Amino acid sequence: MLSKSALSIGKKLAATLVVVPILTFGYVSAEAKMSPKMTMAMPDAQMKAVLDQLTMLKGKPIPKLSATEARKQPGPTDAVKALLKKQGKSTEPEVVAKVEDKTIESVPVRVYTPSGKGPFPVLVYFHGGGWVIANIDAYDSSARALANAAKCMVVSVGYREAPEYKFPAAPEDSYKVTQWIMKNAKSMNGDPKHIAVGGESAGGNLATVVSMMSRDRKAKMPIYQLLVYPVTDHNFSRPSYIENAMAKPLNKAMMSWFWNNYLKSPADEMNPYASPMKAKSLKGLPPATIIGAEIDPLRSEGMAYSDRLKKAGIAVNYKLYKGVTHEFFGMTAVLDKSKDAIKFAATDLKKAFSK
Repeated sequence: MLSKSALSIGKKLAATLVVVPILTFGYVSAEAKMSPKMTMAMPDAQMKAVLDQLTMLKGKPIPKLSATEARKQPGPTDAVKALLKKQGKSTEPEVVAKVEDKTIESVPVRVYTPSGKGPFPVLVYFHGGGWVIANIDAYDSSARALANAAKCMVVSVGYREAPEYKFPAAPEDSYKVTQWIMKNAKSMNGDPKHIAVGGESAGGNLATVVSMMSRDRKAKMPIYQLLVYPVTDHNFSRPSYIENAMAKPLNKAMMSWFWNNYLKSPADEMNPYASPMKAKSLKGLPPATIIGAEIDPLRSEGMAYSDRLKKAGIAVNYKLYKGVTHEFFGMTAVLDKSKDAIKFAATDLKKAFSK
């Protein structure tokens, strides 16, 4: 039988174990039960300021909502604007020489043209939002920054979203717009020999899937891929999913909700046009720049996709940004690491366009 002193020590030890700080949403939580190695990383000061604003906007948990209601919730773009207002700074977007809304193959697009005469290299860009929420407007800052930094025309694509239009509507829209631009770039003052694809999150998925579809259908290929924390695998068991299961602005439950809304049936989980890591081969795809965020459920699959591309003989330039979350890329107005990531991506794009 244990002595009273031993029991007292045991109770104190138990109490200590209960309150070991584990990170949830970038803040301390006593509820998570993960090993120290699987603890979520702390956001840096600039990223935390954005997350604080996002929390104060009091959006409802997306996994509990319909797609229609989810689209009405405040997101990272709103948090950035709120932070800028708090800092007494302008919320006006970065100036680009020309911005024009058009329709290509019945799909709405927004064309960002930098200063200069052209013809310009073209980056066909796909927004994020889990194939369900968000739109061209939500990713306007990324497109503007890339157009100016890479000195290229950016065509942001408003592909059809689920669940109204389930897989493969989004990749088919993305593919047909890209192929139209390949054939008609000159009519837009674009250079048909220098056309790349890119995107963030679900948009990164669509960018590499468009490359895959172009290869498989023996169509004209993009010359480069810019994949920013891309969705590449329907697999919730990867380390970053465990580590960042409760992260903001993207977590495990949200990704499950996105996939459930996007796919028609469980069989689609194995389709490489939905889950590129399921492809038998990645040979023949364009070289790529892949950008990852430390505090992101998608971090591990982005790394894994980079490794698979390299094993297939594809040149890849991968960079992981620590202390930041999913969606950091377009936050140049408030994050220094976002500015660096845009510069990193633009440098690689300019190299690709110069060949």
